[in-house]
Amino acid sequence: MYDTNNIFAKMIRGEIPTNKIYENDYAMSFWDINPMFEKHALVIPKGPYQNILDFAKNTSASEQNAFWDCFAQTADKLGIKCEFNCLANAGADAPFVKQSVFHFHLHLVAGERTAAFRELVAEFK
Repeated sequence: MYDTNNIFAKMIRGEIPTNKIYENDYAMSFWDINPMFEKHALVIPKGPYQNILDFAKNTSASEQNAFWDCFAQTADKLGIKCEFNCLANAGADAPFVKQSVFHFHLHLVAGERTAAFRELVAEFK
């Protein structure tokens, strides 16, 4: 069940301020508040999708096109042409990084790793 009071839903409704990078009718992107890399943005659909599978199965073609346009526009605004990572966590027990906000989002990351990233990786050693 989708939680309409998760932090991303509140951001979409304008109840919580965001540091937006790009926005269209169906998606938006903003800077991650705990960046793991020099460039670390989140791209989210505005619809109520819990994870990437929910989004893939239940969104319209218009929403999907707008989401991927938002992703591409965000990469352009960040100057990302190649050499980046895109990550979607799914589930509270995901094997590498657990999903903490249950609204589908992609992490778009590039550039130097931050100290926060090095600490996260150290947990897995």
